[in-house]
Formats: sequence, structure tokens, C-alpha cells
Amino acid sequence: MTPTPALLEVSDLRVHYHTSRGAVQAVNGISFSIREGERFGLVGESGSGKSTIALALLRLIRPPGKIETGRVVLDGVALRDLSEEGMRRARLAGIALVAQGAMNSLNPILRVKEQIRDGLNDHGLRLSGKAFETRVAELLASVGLKRDVADLFPHELSGGMKQRVCIAIAISLKPKLIIADEPTSALDVVVQRQVMDTLVAVQSQLGASVILIGHDMGLMAQVVNRVGIMYAGDLVEVSPVADLFREPLHPYSQLLIASLPSLHQKEAFQGIPGLPPSLLNRPAGCPFRSRCPHAMERCAVETPPLREVRPDQRVACHLY
Repeated sequence: MTPTPALLEVSDLRVHYHTSRGAVQAVNGISFSIREGERFGLVGESGSGKSTIALALLRLIRPPGKIETGRVVLDGVALRDLSEEGMRRARLAGIALVAQGAMNSLNPILRVKEQIRDGLNDHGLRLSGKAFETRVAELLASVGLKRDVADLFPHELSGGMKQRVCIAIAISLKPKLIIADEPTSALDVVVQRQVMDTLVAVQSQLGASVILIGHDMGLMAQVVNRVGIMYAGDLVEVSPVADLFREPLHPYSQLLIASLPSLHQKEAFQGIPGLPPSLLNRPAGCPFRSRCPHAMERCAVETPPLREVRPDQRVACHLY
């Protein structure tokens, strides 16, 4: 069977935040790809570099942050080689973001339809009158909202409605890749399900790919096709979601999954002892070694590369 071609290819991406004490190495030379029509999850603890990756793909890193190295190719176009104007046009039309915290993403003093109009106008699609009203109604309907939502302000919407408006804006120009950065983090479980169903439905309609960022392993298990596990700015495992839950390879992945509560048996919650290392002064060797139950002498001096150890499964660990 012919493998699905890659829509997005990321190679050796490094992002540092420069401070008076030195460079915080937030993303440390990661490489991965997203296939056409795929839902890819990025999981890890807070501060592991997930949202920084999203901003780097969109070239939205601002000082003191800086993309040090890396190649990002979306559908054959090298995004880092584009001019500022070229990248501005690629945002929303080629690659779109559903940001974390919908209330902070929406302009509080503009009605929903005007916020949709901003994106369309900015890319040269100037609709007026009935054509614009129809386009807005279609976008809102595609995310399960009534057309009268177009005339409301953000504060008049519930949390789930605000998040769906953000999805409507993100898909307004039919991008090839949608990045959803913890889109359900501030919502209750019922609304979370509605928002994720909406995201999956619009992705299917567009034939787009999705990067879903979060730390809810249960949500990832239900939604994505493959998962990348982030730790201290490194990508330590990439695997199909079913294989990851059946047999996680990296010790960090194993401990993450072991910490999930079970519905079938009552037992004490298990956490992962210790803390991630400082990204300001990264230790030599494997960044997880101080918390790893399988650490060896080699782990203190040699950083394990991310390599394929089984078909479609890559892991950065000296155990393999």
C-alpha cells in the first residue's frame, strides 16, 4: 500500500528564548511530519515546548524568542523562506491556528461577523451584502452555530460557542493544516466533546490535517491517528495512537500512561516523581534520566537520537 504523502515536514526545529541569564532552549532540534488528512497529537507536560512549536510553525515567535534553526515545508512550500508578506498570506489560507483560550483570541468589541470579515478582507476576499451574509452563515453552520450568532459579541457567547467561533474563523479560507492548541482546556467535559466533534467534522469536510496540542491522553486516544510525546523541548516518541497505548516505548510515555486513572479497578494514583530539567542549563545526555527508572551510565553523557525502532514507531531512548 502506498504511504500517504506528507503535507507538513519539520526538520531540526530549534527555538530559544534569550534572557539575561542565557538562552532558554524551549524546542531542541525536533523533526516530524504530518500526513495529508491526518490528525496528529502533541502531548507533554506544561513547558515541554508544545505551544512554542505551534507558534514557530506559524512564524509567530516574538522577541526574546527566536527560531534558531529548522526547515518547515507545508505542501511543498518552505515557510521559513517566505517574505513577511508571503507568510502573512499563508496564515489562515494555508495554515491556521485555533488558539488556547477563545475569549483571549476574540476581539471583545467586535461582533462575530466582523471578526470573520477581518480575516477574509486581509486575504483579498472582499464580500459584501448578501454574499458576505451567506458566507458567514455557512461558516457558522459548519461548526454547529445558528446564523444569528453572527450579530453577537464574544461576551454574549458560552465558552463552547466562543471556541466554535474560533474554529469557524480558522477554516474560513479552507487551510490545509489546522493547529488546535488545547482547544478544550477551559471547557467542561460535555462541551469538550462537542468542540472536538466539531473540529473533526470540519477537518473531514475540508480534507485538512490537524495538529492537536494538549496533555489529555484520554482525548488524544479518541481523536488523533498518531501521537508525538514531548519532554523538555525534545520529541521523545512518535507512534500510532493505538500502539502507544498498547505498548509505549519511551519510559516517559510508559509513566504517563500508567498515571491515567482506570475505570475498571480502584488503585492509588501514580505520579511521575521529580521535575523536568531546566531548559536554561540543559543537562548532558538524556533529559529524562533523573526521573527514569531504567537510566544507565550511558544516559548521562549521550543524548539518544529519535529513530525508528519498529514500523512507524520512533523513540529517543538507549533501551532500543
